[in-house]
Amino acid sequence: MAQKQEKTNAMRQLERENVPYGVRYYECEDFIDGTHVADLLGLSYDSTFKTLVCTGKTGKHYVFVIPVAEELDLKAAARSVGEKNVEMLHVKDLKDVTGYIRGGCSPIGMKKPFDTVIDDSCLLFDEIALSGGSLGVQLTLSPTDLIRVTCAKTEHISI
Repeated sequence: MAQKQEKTNAMRQLERENVPYGVRYYECEDFIDGTHVADLLGLSYDSTFKTLVCTGKTGKHYVFVIPVAEELDLKAAARSVGEKNVEMLHVKDLKDVTGYIRGGCSPIGMKKPFDTVIDDSCLLFDEIALSGGSLGVQLTLSPTDLIRVTCAKTEHISI
């Protein structure tokens, strides 16, 4: 079991907004994919979500949150934010844009708020898991709280 770490920006934002959440720690020195994290923590792939950041044709950035074993449907994602198309943000730009690194990117507590869309499958669960804002940290919270704190909307955006 990993050692307890300092609070992340995501945790601080949840606490500021009085949102109940759980924290799960796991050993990790470098990026591992979300399915591996779910396996390490004994979590369902369907209720464990990953955060993806894209850039639209207009140059605007968007955040998409989908189940870890799924892929982002780029056409559906673009439609959901009113863009002609979106493409994944290059990993080298992730920290500058969001304040987070690959594998530790949370839709909560980014440098600034971005339009956020969460796959509507999140609504099937009382609680979902997602990155806590640092490698080795996973948060659990209700999808309705996640939607509220990120000012997100839900649509079917995964394949």
